[in-house]
Amino acid sequence: MRVRTFIRKVEEALAKGNYEKARVALGQTQCEIMRSVSKGIMHKNTGSRKVSRLSRKVKLLAD
Repeated sequence: MRVRTFIRKVEEALAKGNYEKARVALGQTQCEIMRSVSKGIMHKNTGSRKVSRLSRKVKLLAD
């Protein structure tokens, strides 16, 4: 549940076009996703895939 909340924060910032807010939210989201991976809630590859896709979207917003 916590991970989805953090992912939603990044996606909302992306929808508004706010790069700085999206970048900060991405850092928090990445920590939270990797935390769920380490606790066994999420598979390692799933966590990496989610982080990668969000990072790509934030990077596209910066350009």
